[in-house]
Amino acid sequence: MSISQNPRTPNDDDTELIIQINSGRTDLFPELVRRYEQKLYNFGIRMCRDVQDAEDMVQDTFLNVFRYLKDFRFESRFKNWLYRVATRTCLKKKRKSLYAPEEELSLDYFLPGEEAAIPARVPDWAAAPLDQLLNEELGNRLRQAVHELPESYRLVLVLRDMEGFSTSETARILNLSESNIKVRLHRARLFVRQKLTDYFDHEPYTPSSPSWSCPV
Repeated sequence: MSISQNPRTPNDDDTELIIQINSGRTDLFPELVRRYEQKLYNFGIRMCRDVQDAEDMVQDTFLNVFRYLKDFRFESRFKNWLYRVATRTCLKKKRKSLYAPEEELSLDYFLPGEEAAIPARVPDWAAAPLDQLLNEELGNRLRQAVHELPESYRLVLVLRDMEGFSTSETARILNLSESNIKVRLHRARLFVRQKLTDYFDHEPYTPSSPSWSCPV
């Protein structure tokens, strides 16, 4: 199958490599692993909060990708499909964890108050993407806040604000509606930014501050 034969095939850097692998060049699969191994590990750390679990998630994800790559129909970017596999792998692993809570708490349990109680005037820093609010001092604060989010909200926040997926892509990865994604993202950002309020009350945010890669 060529790109021209399938008008829905996204013309990205992975397409030709996947076509070759599915045509019998399995020796090229390590190149696919190399392209995404570190990104998936970072995703695993943000979601699993444990190095060993993150490493296991990456390994299990690529095992599943190798097993089911022939089922990939090029109807989305390979990266989107890959993260869908990784998300399911991560959730499955967490459910098996001895330390996983029996029942996930609602975000309402964590929020400091009703959304109606939030001031109408939003501070300048609140409009910036989360990965632009980071410096060395802020890193630990953000990491802790993200880790305190219930899993379903943390997934949306990580995929949208840290992995860079669009609302529609995140919805497809998680098999949710776009409106659901928007609600969860809004509430997750609200929670995280509330956790950072004390910092910004004392340290003014300037839009010209440099961006930093997220350590979460």
